[in-house]
Amino acid sequence: MMNLLSKYHKRFYFFTILIFSLCIFNSCGIYKPTGGKVPARAQDRVKKNLEEGKGLTLFGGNKAGGTFQFASANPMWRATLEILDFLPLANVDYSGGIVATEWYNEGTSADESIKITVRFLSNEVRSDALKIIVHRKKCGTDRSCSVKKISSILENELRLEILKKAVTLAAGYKKTVKERSFERPDNND
Repeated sequence: MMNLLSKYHKRFYFFTILIFSLCIFNSCGIYKPTGGKVPARAQDRVKKNLEEGKGLTLFGGNKAGGTFQFASANPMWRATLEILDFLPLANVDYSGGIVATEWYNEGTSADESIKITVRFLSNEVRSDALKIIVHRKKCGTDRSCSVKKISSILENELRLEILKKAVTLAAGYKKTVKERSFERPDNND
């Protein structure tokens, strides 16, 4: 009886090991990418990822992906900074896509000031690529202040001015790039 039991154990172990081995060997196939071209060299992959704004984020940092231009070549970014140049800036984060001003008081009302925040949702020059938020801070005589997000004409006026300026800057940038591509280097070296 003992001999019969060990015979079944041997078969059981044999088939278990055989099935386990087949599963492992079956999963070791040739790697086939499912879509898109993969750059051949690591430097090409790094360059492509940097151009697309992808990279390593630590501790839940900015996870926004997409294609981002450098600030000097981004007409929306440049236009926003030029339009808001009369305001003191509190936070300017190109990688995060945000420009926030300090509290600003025109001097007409000592107890009221505004703060403007511009968020970039895209690099494309279009009206839905910007989100403009205006906050108003009103302080009482007892120095207690209340801050509220307001919807005002100022948001639409800023958006329109930024878009106008961005279109002008984009046209100038394209013209400059086109002119540079037609320049021929001198062979007098």
